[in-house]
Parts: sequence; structure tokens; C-alpha cells
Amino acid sequence: MTADGNHFYAICMKYIAVFCSANDVADKYTGPAAEFAGLIAKHGYHLVWGGSDKGLMKIVSTEVQRGGGKLAGVSLDLFSHIAKESADEMVVAKDLGERKSMMLAKCEAIAVLVGGLGTFDEVAQILELKKLGVHNKPVVFLNTENFYEGLKIQLQKMRDDGFVNKPLGELVYFADTPQEAIRYISDKLAKT
Repeated sequence: MTADGNHFYAICMKYIAVFCSANDVADKYTGPAAEFAGLIAKHGYHLVWGGSDKGLMKIVSTEVQRGGGKLAGVSLDLFSHIAKESADEMVVAKDLGERKSMMLAKCEAIAVLVGGLGTFDEVAQILELKKLGVHNKPVVFLNTENFYEGLKIQLQKMRDDGFVNKPLGELVYFADTPQEAIRYISDKLAKT
């Protein structure tokens, strides 16, 4: 540990990676996302996210920051014009693959909020890496308005038909509320 305690501080900081849309979406999605982000900060966690100051990503980062949490963004040159300037840390990845790897390396847990193809791409890799044993970090989907019901069904079919060799409960958890999602993460991290 350094004389000023920075090494200890860095070890104690726990980040949650949040994958979600950078698009503006309906209030039925923004409200629960903002609530979950507030709970991240309230429970003493910090945020690693795609670095955008737009859409749902902006809402989540703003709420975490408002609650006293730190922000670590992982952006791309392609998105530099929408990067959040008030982030505590911002790095630029060379491509989407490196971005996902950097976010995974920085976090202790992963939360997936509503999103489109980019979010789907990100979470597919995170789940595959968990299935392969590359990481064992908790992964929770905030299933706002049953947004991920189709994915739940598809994952179960993959498991039932032999394409996923782990019980789904070991791979992923679907939470119906922000409180349930943060409780799941906190319970899992308390055991590590």
C-alpha cells in the first residue's frame, strides 16, 4: 500500500459493468434504469459503462454520479463526440472486442439493462466467456417490462437441447425489479 492509501482504495472499489442502450427510450424503461443506477451508488458500487453521454447510458451514468459513485467509461473513437466529459476515467478501446474485454476486466459484476443489437452482442460474449469458465462474475438482466422474456426462453431451449452445458442459474439471473437486481449482485459479491 502507498503512503497515501491509494492502493488500498483501488482494491476496495467494486465496479458493476452496465450494458444498455445509448438510444433514447420510453419512460417505462428509463425509470427502472435510473432507479437501478441510484442503487448502484447507494450500495457503494461504481460504474463501468460504454462511456456515452446519450440515451439510457447517460441516464445510468448521471444517476450513479449523482449518488456519489465513480464512473469509468470505455469508449471508441467512433463515439468520442458523445463521450461523457465528467467521467472519472475514460479510456478508448481500439474496437468493440477490446471494449468488451476492458469492461469485463474492470468489473466485479455485470448488469444488463434494455438495449438493442449492441447490447445483445456484448452480453452474448460475456455469457459465452462465463460458460467457458473464463470468468465467474455474476450476470444479471434487469427484465424491465418483460423485455428479456424471449431471451430467457431461448436460453432455456439451448440448455434443454444440449447447447449450453451449465445450469442457467449458474450462468445468468433475471431480475424483475431494480431492487432484486442489486440484491442479487450484492449477495453474490458478499460470497467472494
